[in-house]
Amino acid sequence: MSCTRLAAVLPLLALTACGDDSSSHSTGDATSAGPTAGSISASASATDNLPTTDPTQSGSDGLSSGTGAVSDGVTSSPTSAADTGGPKFDLGVQPDAGTPGCGDSGGEPDTMFSYIWIANSGQGTVSKINTKTGIEEGRYYVEGASPSRTSVNLQGDVAVSARDPGGVTKIAAVKEHCVDTNGDGMITTSTGPNDVLPKGTDECVLWFKPIPSPSYTYGPRATAWEGVKADPDTCIVPTPRLWFGWMDANFTAHFMRVDGATGATLDEVTYPWQNGDGFAPYGGAVNAAGDFFATGLNQGPAVKIDAKTLQITDYGIPGGCKYGMTLDADGNIWNGGCIGGNMYVYDMQMGQWFDIGNAAGSRVNGVMADRDGNIWGAGSDPCRLVHVDAKTRTYINPSIPLPGCGSPWGVSIDVDGYVWVVDMSANLAFKVDPETYQVQLTVGGLINPYTYSDMTGAGLNLQVNPPS
Repeated sequence: MSCTRLAAVLPLLALTACGDDSSSHSTGDATSAGPTAGSISASASATDNLPTTDPTQSGSDGLSSGTGAVSDGVTSSPTSAADTGGPKFDLGVQPDAGTPGCGDSGGEPDTMFSYIWIANSGQGTVSKINTKTGIEEGRYYVEGASPSRTSVNLQGDVAVSARDPGGVTKIAAVKEHCVDTNGDGMITTSTGPNDVLPKGTDECVLWFKPIPSPSYTYGPRATAWEGVKADPDTCIVPTPRLWFGWMDANFTAHFMRVDGATGATLDEVTYPWQNGDGFAPYGGAVNAAGDFFATGLNQGPAVKIDAKTLQITDYGIPGGCKYGMTLDADGNIWNGGCIGGNMYVYDMQMGQWFDIGNAAGSRVNGVMADRDGNIWGAGSDPCRLVHVDAKTRTYINPSIPLPGCGSPWGVSIDVDGYVWVVDMSANLAFKVDPETYQVQLTVGGLINPYTYSDMTGAGLNLQVNPPS
């Protein structure tokens, strides 16, 4: 591992009291004008891809791809010393000055778990995979069916959005966050892919929220947690709120912000979504201020919902077919590209979209920014990993091979800086060294893993704790 890489990965802090119990299942989730402000409709309460194909035939949003080899279990090649050991908290970038009385970090959740959460769209479950070992340590049923987007908060817990029927689910990462609902003094929870408990019985699944979306294309997709800071007096870190978007039968997008502890709706903002090819808001991310960014499929809008005012800003469209999205360290919006395979970036300072050209294939699906100034894309047709320099907006390598790949669809970054690629047709996840491009391990046994979002929490951590 190079000095550059080591600078991005701070020392590990093992918190044994917060580690996941490894015991068996105990009975005992370039070119458009500058932004324009959109009208909003807000209320409070208590409480995929291409339209030319049938998404229900492929389990994806539109484009079906060839099948790949199915692999069960984990295969690996030598990894660095940082990859050994069990799940740990990994210390993020420290603020310049901590909150008085709250320690160096100000009590902020500047840590990440070593887990990636991958939705099994064909099974209605989500898998919790240890990114250091490649072992799947839990699998859980979710609300609704055909889950796709997963978002991980800085406490490590995940929200999973499912498309049809629509639903959102929150799952705890470790037993210390779970709830002993039956009062037997133990946490009853899944221990792996062959131990999926009946819906409603797993005590690490914290809440379910059905969404009244009318059918598959309207179901919730864009999903992202807020980052939160500690109370300066108590040093208690509150449970973050969660954003997600779905669409009604009138092609109006509903952006909902819910209580992260209960799933109760706090705010709902609506916006016309007429050009989204019949699909709900597609990709989502949150910046350090808590503003929710969402982009639509293809020519669908790209918008920001202000966390305080709920005002919507529309950034227009890049001119090409856009797909998955991420925010880089400067807050710029990046989109993978379908129908042509170009990639696009919206420069926040210049107020303009840029097309950085073709990425050596016809598609770039999910995209994710890392802490070292790179953008990574899951390329299909042909299958590959795409590497972009975020500053120069040029391709470093658009054709990194992934042996055994079929249809790479999602990409994420783990706590050690490794790149993870989720392949929906090969039913595999690849862990790739960002410097050598060598595949460190593969995880099999997934079921139509159609996931391309912030599967580890690294994207949110980049926004809340940016590189110094």
